[in-house]
Amino acid sequence: MEIILVRHTSVAVPKGTCYGWTDVELSNAFEQEATATHKALLDYAPFDAAHASPLSRATRLATFCGYKDATTDLRLREMNMGDWEMQRFDEITDSNLQRWYNDYMNVRTTNGEGFPDLYARVSSFLNQIKMLHHQRVVVFAHGGVLVCAGIYAGLFKRENAFQNLTPFGGLLKINI
Repeated sequence: MEIILVRHTSVAVPKGTCYGWTDVELSNAFEQEATATHKALLDYAPFDAAHASPLSRATRLATFCGYKDATTDLRLREMNMGDWEMQRFDEITDSNLQRWYNDYMNVRTTNGEGFPDLYARVSSFLNQIKMLHHQRVVVFAHGGVLVCAGIYAGLFKRENAFQNLTPFGGLLKINI
């Protein structure tokens, strides 16, 4: 099965702000960025199914691209950043932040998730989708979700996963 994963467009939060599960607004460039994303998706259409994170930054892009009835799935949300949500990283005083910086692939955010939690959610979703035997599926989600899908599909290794972060509005194609 071919899965085209789409990262949401850019957001209207100050640079350096920690956001994950927070339903943040999209930037003023949404229409321009979404038009480019939609055009890129046309190279892969049609799709047997469309799925999306329930956060509006994913569902709004899905709707813009013609998939207003995409099936939403909580497993496609970005990583829960816990106590750090909507704080600027340089203003977080939690001592756990440095541990997370040193080992973000294993250390959990305070009262939130760690990368293994996110990976488990995304893997669960992909395992379920595999059983549906579709030919091609589109998924509207978040950077962390796309990183997990890339690891799952063997496109890159866990150790260098975030060096492969898909840009806002970008596509990642995997085969599972």
